[in-house]
Amino acid sequence: MLYLIAEWLEFEGLFNLVRYQTFRSGATLMTALIIGLIIGPRFINMLRVRQGKGQPIRADGPQSHLAKVGTPTMGGLMILIALTSSMLLWMDPRNPFVWACVLVTVGFGIIGFLDDYDKVTKRSHKGVSAKVRLLLEFAVAGVASYLIVSQINTNLYIPFLSGVSVPLGPFYYVFAAVVIVGFGNAVNLTDGLDGLATMPVVIAAGTFAIIAYLAGRVDYSAYLGIPHVPGAGELAIFCAAIMGGGLAFLWFNAPPAAVFMGDTGSLALGGALGAIAVASHHEIVLLIVGGLFVAETASVIIQVFWFKRTGKRIFRMAPIHHHFEQKGWAESTVVIRFWIVSIVLALIGLSTLKLR
Repeated sequence: MLYLIAEWLEFEGLFNLVRYQTFRSGATLMTALIIGLIIGPRFINMLRVRQGKGQPIRADGPQSHLAKVGTPTMGGLMILIALTSSMLLWMDPRNPFVWACVLVTVGFGIIGFLDDYDKVTKRSHKGVSAKVRLLLEFAVAGVASYLIVSQINTNLYIPFLSGVSVPLGPFYYVFAAVVIVGFGNAVNLTDGLDGLATMPVVIAAGTFAIIAYLAGRVDYSAYLGIPHVPGAGELAIFCAAIMGGGLAFLWFNAPPAAVFMGDTGSLALGGALGAIAVASHHEIVLLIVGGLFVAETASVIIQVFWFKRTGKRIFRMAPIHHHFEQKGWAESTVVIRFWIVSIVLALIGLSTLKLR
């Protein structure tokens, strides 16, 4: 909204700052952070009153988690409110990439909300069936993929290799949808400890803010040898909104958590990262930057596969963060060490921009 106003005023005076994506990214982050911190206390109280006993805690999980009984869930709504409000204020509304990412974020957020609502009302950790969830997720991701891919080519670019890509043709639409849905569920699986998923999401969003900005600049992308995507720079503002909303939520989600993100937030944020990676043509880099989420998902797949074949478990409990808890690591130890891993992976992901 402010961008259109500034453009109408021909970017005169202070409105000239709005012309720059870097300024609007910083402004978006701060706006989302402030909104989240302001609405947080009352929002959490409202959730606590309406939910009563809060999110159901699995009896077969780590025993230390039983102390969290009564903690409200659906805190992801706080992030979505802060994120979308700041985005609508600072983004260029004519950019199709931003709207595609907003569609995924809000769409996945609604799916996650329905799942959380089902869990709370039925006092069960099962929620909406996996088949229904996946069907809805692919429907949203399919529309978003169409919007994104109609603006870019259908090549899959290989990191560390300059100018090397694999032409996927029409299959790219399916590939894009799989990336979005897969990453949405990967973040969802990771969200099992206070602050565990939130900070890695913020780190990944910050990394992709840089990548998207560089990919959107023809000069920087040519110098670095990365694919140039006209209009991708606006996604840096979207990433900044995720960072601001995520940091505001982390203020209340820091151990001991006053609120849980729930599927409302984890599905939305994971899907958003997937959509941003597709739009900026850095899907494989997302697997590096979000390697923690990939490892969490892989641990579940490996555990289920091996148990069905042998009747034995490789990990004491999956996802893998519970495995370390069962080994005696304190929850805060697991969270902080996983944050460190996320930072290292983000730096490796950024190195792909130059190591070609």
